[in-house]
Amino acid sequence: MATPGGDQELGSYYVGVDVGTGSVRAALVDQRGILLAFADQPINQWEPQFNHHEQSSEDIWVACCIVTKKVVQGIDLNQIRGLGFDATCSLVVLDKQFRPLPVNHEGDSHRNIIMWLDHRAVSQVHRINETKHSVLQYVGGVMSVEMQAPKLLWLKENLRETCWDKAGHFFDLPDFLSWKATGVTARSLCSLVCKWTYSAEKGWDDSFWKMVGLEDLVADNYSKIGNQVLPPGTSLGNGLTPEAAKDLGLPAGIAVAASLIDAHAGGLGVIGADVRGHGLACEGQPVTSRLAIICGTSSCHMGISKNPIFVPGVWGPYFSAMVPGFWLNEGGQSVTGKLIDHMVQGHAAFPELQAKATARCQSIYAYLNSHLDLIRKTQPVGFLTVDLHVWPDFHGNRSPLADLTLKGMVTGLKLSQDLDDLAILYLATVQAIAFGTRLIIEAMESAGHSIGTLFLCGGLGKNPLFVQMHADITGMPVVLSQEVESVLVGAAILGACASGDFASVQEAMARMSKVGKVVFPRREDKRYYDKKYQVFLKLVEHQKEYASIMKAD
Repeated sequence: MATPGGDQELGSYYVGVDVGTGSVRAALVDQRGILLAFADQPINQWEPQFNHHEQSSEDIWVACCIVTKKVVQGIDLNQIRGLGFDATCSLVVLDKQFRPLPVNHEGDSHRNIIMWLDHRAVSQVHRINETKHSVLQYVGGVMSVEMQAPKLLWLKENLRETCWDKAGHFFDLPDFLSWKATGVTARSLCSLVCKWTYSAEKGWDDSFWKMVGLEDLVADNYSKIGNQVLPPGTSLGNGLTPEAAKDLGLPAGIAVAASLIDAHAGGLGVIGADVRGHGLACEGQPVTSRLAIICGTSSCHMGISKNPIFVPGVWGPYFSAMVPGFWLNEGGQSVTGKLIDHMVQGHAAFPELQAKATARCQSIYAYLNSHLDLIRKTQPVGFLTVDLHVWPDFHGNRSPLADLTLKGMVTGLKLSQDLDDLAILYLATVQAIAFGTRLIIEAMESAGHSIGTLFLCGGLGKNPLFVQMHADITGMPVVLSQEVESVLVGAAILGACASGDFASVQEAMARMSKVGKVVFPRREDKRYYDKKYQVFLKLVEHQKEYASIMKAD
């Protein structure tokens, strides 16, 4: 790999490590935010029963080591200045000697992580929400089953002897990684504020933990869940320990940053980009007019504000949880990429699609996009779903309805099951996800946000149909980063901040995130999408009516 010569300033590199749902990815990034090397490694997941999803912290750390060694191959290690981690907000359980503990009835301690998308703690979260405790106003009024308090309560009630009583440390996965790298148990403000009810101003609220039956965590000053809390990007301890340095193939002592949740790293990687010269309304406007959407397995909608804004059904306001000094609101859709896969792979024509895409050396989605282009004839592609409508909450609704009981809906099915039908169902699903985004934006705006531009990143940002539908359905321009792997840029920005090479996170964001492409909405299709949106809202209204009919005596 060529190293930039001459200009010493460009000779500083940062490593970003991103632990997603199914894989660990790493990148070597320079001071301009350009990826010089990339590697990924799959990680194991277990589903011992429905809604129970588990991983292994040892397995994940091994994968981190493999990808990090790959991206620094052939590099002068003295030029690597900092390391940043981001990860899913999964719950890691260790004993007092930092050894893994089982989070399952089988007693398999290798599986010591309850994954973010695990929904085992439904009865626990229901009881937590019934308390109506004041901390809940910072999560849109209703806590999600994907947050950590219900999962902790589940462990206490279900695995008292094998796990709960032996536990010494409960880490959010991003904090586990920074501990593994530095030996420092300090937590990131991002994880604790977003997923654990911590307040940046007031700290932990004893009354909440006592009220929900987790009073044992209050003991010894919250040492099991974190009593030293640092803003993301803060340099930890004495940097990388000799042991971790050997594992990762990096120099001991380099700066390691307090971490971020993966979606927040994506937000950090895109939201601060310099947009001059692209004809965008947000040029010259405050960064608060931008919404970052990080879309992969699920989607997160990150909006920031100078003052706290409370949005019913949307998480936050969280102070300094993504960009220091700003309040964050976080909307989300529990399954997006996973839903598209589910709809496409479950269709009778899927084997035919696979065969045809393989023959053309295309991904199935590139093939579907070109197939839609073929069958749309002279009409705009979005109009193919005039009588096929989808409600996308197959895994409940995270925002803005915060209703776990909602199910998916499809209306307009026919007896045929050919490739055309599959392509149109795929299109309707993508549109449904975009309508869900529109619903979240409307909730944020009615509470006081003013959003004009979407900044999209994550795996689905690589799908041109997904991007165009988001522009058309929200009526807003969509900005894509020059660097597709924005989450990794976000992780590297953390490492850059920890190294001291930038004065602030904001400075690093402006220098290291670049606009690649802008996709504008097709204004002439607005009327059609407004009508589809009316149908979209009717679907959920009807679903609730059906439920009440069935519940009636």
